[in-house]
Amino acid sequence: MRLRVEFTTEPFDLDEAPPHALVAREVIEGAELDAVDVGPFGNTVEGGADSVLTAVDALLRKALDAGATRVSLQVNVIGEEEGG
Repeated sequence: MRLRVEFTTEPFDLDEAPPHALVAREVIEGAELDAVDVGPFGNTVEGGADSVLTAVDALLRKALDAGATRVSLQVNVIGEEEGG
C-alpha cells in the first residue's frame, strides 16, 4: 500500500521556523520516502506504508518533544506498492 500524508506543526512563527518545524523537516527528509514536499504552511510525504508510518511515528514523537502544541495530519491511501 502507498500512502500520502499531509501535516502541519504548530504553533506557527512567520519570522523563523520554530524548533518543532525544523525537527519535523529533519525527520521526513531523513526517512526512506518517495516524495517529500516541505512548505511554510504544510508538508506532504509519499511512500510505502511501512516507511510512511515509521516516519509519522518519529515525526510525532520528535515534534512534540521539540515544543509542538498541535500536529495536524491527514493520511490517504493512494495506491498499491509495486509488486504488491
